[in-house]
Formats: sequence, C-alpha cells, structure tokens
Amino acid sequence: MSRAALPLAFPGERISWDGPAGRLAATVTGQGPPLLLVHSINAAASAAEMRPLAERFATSHTVFCVDLPGFGASERSDRPYTPRLMTDAVHDAVERLCARTGAERVDALGLSLSSEFVARAASERAERYRSLALVSPTGFRGGQSLRGPRGSTRAVPGLYRALRGPGWGAALFRGLTRPGVIRYFLRRTWGARDVDETLWAYDVISTRQPGAHYAPLYFLSGGLFSADMHDVYESLRAPVWMVHGVRGDFTDYRGRTLVEGRPHWSFSVLPTGALPFFEVPDEFTRLYREFLMILKVNSNSKDAVPSVADRGVAT
Repeated sequence: MSRAALPLAFPGERISWDGPAGRLAATVTGQGPPLLLVHSINAAASAAEMRPLAERFATSHTVFCVDLPGFGASERSDRPYTPRLMTDAVHDAVERLCARTGAERVDALGLSLSSEFVARAASERAERYRSLALVSPTGFRGGQSLRGPRGSTRAVPGLYRALRGPGWGAALFRGLTRPGVIRYFLRRTWGARDVDETLWAYDVISTRQPGAHYAPLYFLSGGLFSADMHDVYESLRAPVWMVHGVRGDFTDYRGRTLVEGRPHWSFSVLPTGALPFFEVPDEFTRLYREFLMILKVNSNSKDAVPSVADRGVAT
C-alpha cells in the first residue's frame, strides 16, 4: 500500500512541506485564531486522534493538525526519532500556522507524550504561544524525578538495537499492529471495552504505510521520552490547562504537585480514559473554550491567569 493510499483523517485540507524535521504533513480546517493540535505517540498514532476537536473547533479557529515525523502522512524514513526532532516539527508547524493566519501566537494542545514536545517548544520559543493544553501528559508519574541533563532522554541502552535487530524490527511492528492488537491497546487507553471504531479503522490503515515501524521502535526503546521534563514543565510561562481521565493505563498523575502551586497552571479531571475528547467531547470542548475565553477577556492584563481548575471533576 502506497503512502498516497492514506486518506484524510477528517474533512479538511492536507498540506505538506519540507523543513528542519523533514517532510511534514498537516490537515487544516476552519478559519479564525490559530489552534495547533498534536497527536500522541504510539504504534498507530496520527492526526486522526484529533478528529473530535478538529470538528468542533473548526467553527471558531483555524485548526492545524500536524502529523509528527514518522507518523500519518509525514515522512517515515529510516532515521533517528528523538525529542529534538519532534520538537523541531512542532516549531515548524507553529511557524506555518502563524504564516497562514497572520498571527504572532498560537494556542497549542498536546496529547500524552506529545505534551512533552509541545511544552519543550513553548519553553524554547515562549513568544509564539498564547496558551498550552496538555491532555493526559507524560512526565507526572508519582515518584519519578526527571531532572536529567538538558535534552537527555530515557532511552534504555541497547534496547533500540535489540528491537530493530537484523531484520526483525518490521516483523515485531507487524505483530504489534494486527487489527486485534490495535483494538486491545485502544481498550487499555480508554479503560473500557468500547472504543471509537473510526479511529480504530484509521489506525489499521496508517500502520500499513511504508516505513511505519521506524518511529514506533524508538518510542518502544524509551528514546522519545525526555529525562529533563520537570525542568521543562517548570520553565513554562504561558497559561497551561492540564486535563486527564481516571480509567485505563494512564491515571498516575501524582507528580502534578510539581506545578500545582503555580498560578498559571489549572487542572481538570474527567470520568474518562486518556482520550477524554472522544468520550465526553461536549464537556471537554466547553472546558477548553472556557479556558480560551478567559484568556481572551484578560488579554489586556499580562498578570491575569485563566482557571478551569477542578471543573469537570471525575465522579
């Protein structure tokens, strides 16, 4: 199956360009203030994970859903996949979005591990970010200390080489992305038996694209997780909304005490798995719009901080 066979994840315009992170693709929809949405990292990741948000925010924003390097319709070549590469892709996407809309700053949302890339990008070019939304972000597991050298990763020494092997890396990936296995991991993400069938079907197609195994093998080796994230999260100056669920494999956020006392951070907990905007899209959209609206109302006061803290608390 050729790369051209990968359909759009949702209605919109697919654009592509060459930049520091290689050839990138994005699906763009709507008109208005710029909103960047960045999918998670997993064996089947793509902009398809952003579909419910793209559909709702296209009525009020220019929604820019980038496929990160190694995923979706972006370049999937055989090269190192690192937090630096992913952060550079976020930088490039922000510049494309600003050029398209004429804006100087964007609102950006990152999902799961990509929250780390969005946060790092915002820490490096704070002037480009009006706000950040971190959905089910990594780096907050209780007991972890992520204060390694700047730019260091949590790669397990030798694991990538072992996973790649002399020819068995692609076979390993095929085993992990059989339709039934994809469904199994989605159920663990949801923390429930019922998952979004449209996302499952797109994931199956996406994992059949040429070169689909390269980036996920780096992910499995730990090489896409940053070892200095606590310093990065503490360095953020833009208003941050962090939201997560209470079911499935991604429920340990005890480490959020790292940032709970900071006035520009606010938090919501929803009665869902790790993809709350699939399960309770209206509630998620309402909370996010409220966060963005408070930013707009207070735009003339640099000291004003939006807060949706403890709204939508899980029951």
